[in-house]
Amino acid sequence: MTTYRPIDSKREEFRKYLERAGVMDALTKVLVALYEEPEKPVDAMEYPFINASFYMFLQVESFVRKNLGDDRPERCELDAALNDLAEAQGKIAVLEEALAEVKSRLEKYEPTDDGSQNPD
Repeated sequence: MTTYRPIDSKREEFRKYLERAGVMDALTKVLVALYEEPEKPVDAMEYPFINASFYMFLQVESFVRKNLGDDRPERCELDAALNDLAEAQGKIAVLEEALAEVKSRLEKYEPTDDGSQNPD
């Protein structure tokens, strides 16, 4: 005969929190979607990390994110944005150097009345 072991209060409180936050529903939906996938991974826990190529990892990561309702940008979108940012920062540095050069030339040909440099 089995004995009934009550769940401790912290564990029960955490379970209720997960239910209120919608985590349990989201996980259930992902598990159902995985169940309905025609091609299942060899090992569902290790699949994206060990048994799959990087391309397959990105597909699984995208699948889980999509099914959990994660609206953060994909990794490739973040990489593209970081590349754009680096290019823009490089252009800004070049333009700041050009501006400093133009200001120094302007000061040379059009000094201020009191002899001090123009404020930025």
